[in-house]
Amino acid sequence: MRARLSVVMIAKNAAALLPDCLASVAFADDIVVLDSGSSDETVAVATAAGAKVVVDTDWQGYGIQRQRAQQHASGDYILMIDTDERVTPELAQTIRQVLESPDPQAVYSIARRNLFLGRFMRHSGWYPDRVTRLYARERYRYNDNLVHESLDAPGARVVALQGDLLHLTCRDFAGFQRKQLSYATAWAQERHQQGKKVSVAGIFGHTLAAFCKTLLLRAGVLDGRQGWLLAVVNAQYTFNKYTELWALNRGYTEK
Repeated sequence: MRARLSVVMIAKNAAALLPDCLASVAFADDIVVLDSGSSDETVAVATAAGAKVVVDTDWQGYGIQRQRAQQHASGDYILMIDTDERVTPELAQTIRQVLESPDPQAVYSIARRNLFLGRFMRHSGWYPDRVTRLYARERYRYNDNLVHESLDAPGARVVALQGDLLHLTCRDFAGFQRKQLSYATAWAQERHQQGKKVSVAGIFGHTLAAFCKTLLLRAGVLDGRQGWLLAVVNAQYTFNKYTELWALNRGYTEK
């Protein structure tokens, strides 16, 4: 018997993104949108599209918010996506095939095509950028990470699906930078709570390594001008997160 699919996403101020995102997953049996306290028309747009909308403003990190969203799903399988992602027709067809012959012990990875300053990157560590997003609802869930959360599925067989997930990563550079800074801050806070330390030399070592890794080891140079710019952005992000960790280690925070 065909398994039922719930598409699940967390959202905040995503009214402009939701129509295309929701249209790309119209094949799902139900759609759950957990709103984290939007001030725009996110809730209205999602409701009008037929999604089940839940509002929860008690933000404790991306991992826990995804767990909460999953609790409102009813399908046998979860497809967890973000509002800035779109399921391509090829991927949708592959997911339908999985639902016809489900294997609850397997989880499914999807290749993302990430947009950066007008270009869907093909190198730079941004493609295929596989993420595990399709899984049995009653068997798996996301971890508790504040940021860079992932599916907690130890020992599960990972099956790579055909078809891409389009990710509109960087539509607006200033907004992208703000998001990167918030990620860096959350990362540093989490590591600080775990007792992690870093030196000034470590800050610069990690920063240089991030630049070289993106441009050379991950062939960012083949992505043209965007590859060079992304190498700098990745280095900047690395610098920010390790410098924030260094500051937290030494109590250099405003009261």
